[in-house]
Order: sequence, then C-alpha cells, then structure tokens
Amino acid sequence: MSKIPPPLYFIAMLPPTPLLEEIDVLKHHFKETYGSKAALNSPPHLTLHMPFQWKEEKETKLIDALTSFSKGQHRFKIHLENFGCFEPRVIFITVRANPDLDLLQKNLHQFCKQKLNLFNARYKDLPFHPHVTLAFRDLKKQKFFSAWEEFKVKKFSQEFTADKITLLKHDGQRWQTHCECPMR
Repeated sequence: MSKIPPPLYFIAMLPPTPLLEEIDVLKHHFKETYGSKAALNSPPHLTLHMPFQWKEEKETKLIDALTSFSKGQHRFKIHLENFGCFEPRVIFITVRANPDLDLLQKNLHQFCKQKLNLFNARYKDLPFHPHVTLAFRDLKKQKFFSAWEEFKVKKFSQEFTADKITLLKHDGQRWQTHCECPMR
C-alpha cells in the first residue's frame, strides 16, 4: 500500500474580485483561442512562494504562522501593466517594478525558512519576477508565437491594493483559496 503524499500549498497575492474576473476572461480567451487551459487551474495571482508539501495535520500551524506574518506587513499598491512572456510557452500580465512587493516576497521567504523550515523558495535560482500568468505549460510553441503577436501590442493597466496574503491548497484537480491573511 502506497502512502498518500501530503497536500500541496502555495502562497500568493490575489487581486480583488472585479479585477480577478477581468483576468479570468483573458485566461478563457487563451483556452478558446489558443488551446491553453492550464492557467485556469488556479485563480489569477502573483506567486510569493512556490508550491510546497505540508502535512495536513500541521495545517493550523501553517495558517497561524502566515496570519502572524501578514499582520506585520503594511498594505501597498500593485500596478499591473501590459503583457510579457517567457518564450516559448508563457504569456503573462506584467507587474510594474515595486520595491514594497519585492520586500514582502523577500521577507516571506526568509520567514518561511526560519519559522516553517521551507527551503524550496527558489525556482531554478531565478530572481523574483512577479507576474500574473495567462497561459503556460500547455501553450504549444506555434500557438505561443501567434498569441504573443496578439498580446505584445495590447494595453492593460489596472491597480489594486495588496491587503492580504493568500494560502492556496491543491484539491487534486485545481488550486483553491484556502485561507486569506490580512495585512495591516
């Protein structure tokens, strides 16, 4: 009998509902026009800490720790502006350079290492590059170039207040909002 692995979680910043719905419309456009639906498996978000496994019986400790961390963080504005890509698979909404967001992410990673013993915070040692993914791993290369032709010239500009950190949990099919931790 195989042991069931602990559930997956990740920590993110989600935009508020009207903007969330607007971004979901763009994700559906990628599904319908370019056959890329993988980004629909999570709500629109900016990843602050990549997915990690955590024992379900210790979930309260995780939530309490994130709640404590977020209470010590101040709110700030995030500006989403136009589109970017990681050739040849990923198209996203870009985030205007934001020292507050960079500091929040850096502090969260340090906190996760020290208080939660999480050491998987770096993806292939790439620097933090906040963005909101619209299409990624299932976007075929030839469709990527067509999609990028459409989106590299499109304009997008929205702003929201970063006022909470969200813990998402994978239910076996999709990422679900599990807990929202308000910032001060």
